[in-house]
Amino acid sequence: MPATTHSAIMALATIALSSHLTAASAQAPTPPRMIPHFEVDPSWPTLPGKWVWGQVSSVSIDSEGHAWILQRPSTVRNDQKAMAAPPVLEFDEAGNFIQGWGGPGPGYDWPETEHGIYADPKGFIWIGGNGRTDNHLLKFTKDGKFVMQIGHKGQSKGNKDTQNVNQAADTFVYTPTNELFVADGYGNRRVIVFDADTGAFKRMWGAFGNEPLDNVPAEPKVAEGDRIPAKEQTGPGPLQFVRPVHAVRVSNDGLVYVSDRGGKRVQVFTLDGKFVMQRFIDRYCEAPHCGNGQTVASTAFSADPEQQFLYVASRSPARVWILDRKTLEPLDSFGRNGVAPGEFYVMHHMNVDSKGNLYVTEVQDGKRIQKFVFKGLASAPTH
Repeated sequence: MPATTHSAIMALATIALSSHLTAASAQAPTPPRMIPHFEVDPSWPTLPGKWVWGQVSSVSIDSEGHAWILQRPSTVRNDQKAMAAPPVLEFDEAGNFIQGWGGPGPGYDWPETEHGIYADPKGFIWIGGNGRTDNHLLKFTKDGKFVMQIGHKGQSKGNKDTQNVNQAADTFVYTPTNELFVADGYGNRRVIVFDADTGAFKRMWGAFGNEPLDNVPAEPKVAEGDRIPAKEQTGPGPLQFVRPVHAVRVSNDGLVYVSDRGGKRVQVFTLDGKFVMQRFIDRYCEAPHCGNGQTVASTAFSADPEQQFLYVASRSPARVWILDRKTLEPLDSFGRNGVAPGEFYVMHHMNVDSKGNLYVTEVQDGKRIQKFVFKGLASAPTH
């Protein structure tokens, strides 16, 4: 066979083989996305029998895997007031009670209404409130010894005030910079940052990195006929946070995730407050057809080092969304409105332990905390 003919045949064979491989690759199914799956533990935790729960406002997990829970004794039924548990409760991983403390004491102003709790990496416990005069944050040791107060009761001067907060909802300490990030919150419309040791003011910002304002024009009311659950609003949303700014978390790679509950969105920033991106969550949700019309109550990161997933508590729709943390792409959700184990009744704050277990608190008549045990990764459902 002439060499040129052999070369031509080999070239045609190579092209045919290449075409076959390309076609096979095109037909090969895309591997399914693996996402976290959970199973509720209805027996967790065990509250001593002499006590009853009030509204369970917040939860944080410390370096030992212990859950620090903040609840509201003032919300216990009148006929059970004598049985109200202390506001601060510590439980181990198995749900066994360790200790309880909190309430008014010398040298500090206990909040009118307990709201957020955070166990920081150095072993301190931070507490904030959203009562009318709760313009301060408190720092304690784990055994309840008072350490520091940032701000003063009833002294807030608004969003430009660098000395006081105004009904702050949540705190988070970012270890590499030793900074306390605050979702400030119910009275203000901002994230404010303090030095975690001294309480010195560092910086602050509002939605999209804008200057947070006190006097914000009211959002136009939605016409009754437009409050159809299937109708999704469009556009970037308000240029200011819509109170309450309900939670703040900082990822391992230094991104700040803010829960704009009234704005129905998660906004992401750099550590210095530069806007990165946002994602609306259940934006269709409008009162009165969808609870109080608020969604993003809290976020939490998955426990893997890359924190691949962002969990978002959607308050009125009563479900937890699982998002790709880097892109904010929604992957799945679970939960529904109700009081049975695994259902949600007025979700509030949530957190994750080092094993990936998810903890969710409930207020109003919910009055409980639920633990969702991480069962590993499984294929995302196809819709």
